[in-house]
Amino acid sequence: MVGSRWSAEPQGRRRGPELDSAILDAALEQLSTVGWNGLTMEGVAARARTGKAAVYRRWPSKADLVADVLRAGLPPLGEIPDHGSIREDLVVLCRGMRDAMSSRAGTALRSVLHECDTASADRFHELIRTGLTEPSRRLFEDLVRRGIARGDVRSDATGEFVADVIPAIMMYRSKVCGSEWGDQDIREMIDQVLVPLLTV
Repeated sequence: MVGSRWSAEPQGRRRGPELDSAILDAALEQLSTVGWNGLTMEGVAARARTGKAAVYRRWPSKADLVADVLRAGLPPLGEIPDHGSIREDLVVLCRGMRDAMSSRAGTALRSVLHECDTASADRFHELIRTGLTEPSRRLFEDLVRRGIARGDVRSDATGEFVADVIPAIMMYRSKVCGSEWGDQDIREMIDQVLVPLLTV
């Protein structure tokens, strides 16, 4: 199951947030086992032990339901304490991005993008942007500014494309090369690409 936020096998008659949680959890379970094409509102309702009408009252379409499932399930990146060097700060950032991409919701999101139609894919690409790439960009920019103030990052390392380097490499190697991004892979990427790019 997803965790404490979402109910796992609720008992008795449920309403409101409790039923919402059961439905979201059931939908993520369906995505994890049968994918986008196999997921049905009827199957979600059965897994959540509720009626199909209860699902449709909350989410008028499968795309609406899946979007909320993925949005709620992606783990937040959170703030990054100052570790005293841009290298160590970036290690923490990249680990957080890796964990979000490899979470149950992150894995389901990548699978959905391969299966769904173009209109739905555009919607889920937006989820990647708002749930992962934009937060990681903001954190990266914060780390760069902190590094500049600390003196271990070049003062001109603030260009628009610099912030795209980490998500571009990580997503490319995950999608095309099947990289699972172990800690050593993260450190090698930072040492070979980010440290030379950013440091004085």
